[in-house]
Amino acid sequence: MVHKEPRGRGRPRDYDPDEALRGATTAFWRLGFSGASVDQLSDATDMNRPSMYAAFGDKRALYLKTLDRYIEQSNQTIRRTLDYERPLPKVLRNLYQAALSAYLPPGERPRGCYLISTAAAEAVTDAEVRSKLRDALQGFERALTARIEHARAVGEVDRAANAAALAMVASALLHSLAVRSRAGDPRSALESLIDAGVELIAPRASRGTSSALRRKRPARSARK
Repeated sequence: MVHKEPRGRGRPRDYDPDEALRGATTAFWRLGFSGASVDQLSDATDMNRPSMYAAFGDKRALYLKTLDRYIEQSNQTIRRTLDYERPLPKVLRNLYQAALSAYLPPGERPRGCYLISTAAAEAVTDAEVRSKLRDALQGFERALTARIEHARAVGEVDRAANAAALAMVASALLHSLAVRSRAGDPRSALESLIDAGVELIAPRASRGTSSALRRKRPARSARK
C-alpha cells in the first residue's frame, strides 16, 4: 500500500484554475459525476478539500464549471472547423475527425464526448445540467444549419433540402460517434460511419469532389 503525505490545511491561492478544471474534467470524464469522489477530485485538481471548495464550490458546482469550460472549448473548435471557404464534405469530415481525436485519445481508454458521456445521465434529475445540455446541442445545430444553408446557396446541397433537418442528422452522427467510440467500436468502423453520413448529408458535393479527384489523377500520373 502506498502512503501519501498528508495535505496541508491550507494551500496558496496561486493555483492555476484552468489546470485544476482540466484535472477535474479528466476525473469526471473517466468516472462520471456520481462515480467521482471528492477525494479523487481533490487529487485530480491537486488541491486539498478546503481550497477546492473555496475556489469552485461543492462537487456539483465544480462539475458545472467543467461543463461550461468544455462547451466553450467545443464551440471554439466548431467555429474554426465550419470553414465557409472549404467544400462542405471536407468541412464535415474535419469536424468528425477532430471529434474522434478527442473521443479516442492515443494510448488511453476510449472516452467519447464529455457532454454526452456525463451530462446526459445527470440531465434526468438536474434541471441546470439539462438546460446546459439542451442549449449546447441546439447551439451546435444552429451553427450547422447556417453552414448547410450556405452550402445549399452555392449549390453543394440540393436547394430543396431542409438545412435544419440535415443539421440534426449531422449532429446525430456526432453523438453516435461519441457513444460508439466509448462503447469500443474500432476506429475503422467509425470512419466508415463518417463516410456514409457525409454522403447522406451532402451527396451532390461528395460526388462532385470524387469526380474531380478522378479527373485529376491521370494528369498527375502523366507528369511522372
